[in-house]
Amino acid sequence: MFKLLQKRRLLLLLVFLASALLVVVTGCSSSKAPAEQGKQQVVELKLAHFFPSTHPAETDLIQPWAKAIEEATNGQVKITSYPGETLLKADAIYDGVVNGIADIGLSCFSYTRGRFPVLEAFELPGITYNNSKVASNVAWEGIQKLNPKEVQDTKLMMVITTGPGDLYTKVPVRTLDDLKGLEIRATGLSAKTLELLGATPVAMPQSDAYEALSKGVVKGNLGPVEVLKGWKQAEVTKYLTRTPFLYNTLFFLTMNLDKWNSLSPENQKAIEEVNKKFFNEVGAGLWDKQNEPALKWAVDEKGMEVITLPDAEKEKWISRVKPIQDEFVKSMNEKGLNGQEILDTVKSLADKYNQQVK
Repeated sequence: MFKLLQKRRLLLLLVFLASALLVVVTGCSSSKAPAEQGKQQVVELKLAHFFPSTHPAETDLIQPWAKAIEEATNGQVKITSYPGETLLKADAIYDGVVNGIADIGLSCFSYTRGRFPVLEAFELPGITYNNSKVASNVAWEGIQKLNPKEVQDTKLMMVITTGPGDLYTKVPVRTLDDLKGLEIRATGLSAKTLELLGATPVAMPQSDAYEALSKGVVKGNLGPVEVLKGWKQAEVTKYLTRTPFLYNTLFFLTMNLDKWNSLSPENQKAIEEVNKKFFNEVGAGLWDKQNEPALKWAVDEKGMEVITLPDAEKEKWISRVKPIQDEFVKSMNEKGLNGQEILDTVKSLADKYNQQVK
């Protein structure tokens, strides 16, 4: 009987000690929980683009945008920019983001022409954009409306554009007859556009245009006004013919989809708000900010003459490039997409924003 009582007492003691230990362990873990819950892992993101470190795309957009995201996420998302193709070449940036070589990328859709067939609608000639802010709003709203499959493998942060391009020539171009046979520096779709207008396109990078113009190898260039000052082309051309219906180039700022999905809903929401702010206040009009002082410098300092085509002449030019639009519609239809609907969406948005945006 005595031994039985001892065993019971021993058993009760063990139960008591086990309960006390459980309380201590639970108490310790509870006291640490708030600290552990409050500690969030910092996400470091690499951003690749091809612009030089001194370009407004880096100084006015990327750097302030990255800082705003870090502040909006309480330091939980930090972005390091790699400009000047130091991480990826310009034409490899989109795929580099898809594959995770870069977490975020900024480049041109047109550098991989054929990869983004629907988005080519926003670069078609024959559609007038008054400025880059108009063109950027058309592209961004249009992409959200059309929701093309080709850009669903990344998280698009924003799409911005150069806006319209003009002709810069050594001789005056006031009519289609003046353009006939004229050697104009152009690449890609721009070359095809100029060919339909009767010019002779000559392919070369923008970096070679100054020397080619100075030596008379080409008699003109087609591009955004910023090249007049940024690339000093106002020094080797005399005339600027306004052609807001010939040129537009789209740039993407996009993020690796897995990386985006790994962020907390709170941080995603914070980043979306920053994106919206920077698109409206900086990105959409980024090229306008460069174009306006460049035009003033070209006219005031270099004496360039600005030529505005009469409406009747402008319609002749637009009519000449219509086959490119027709070819786009046919190509989309062959891919099982409604090409005319895509084109009409772009045109209606262009009309809308040309009236709304100054």
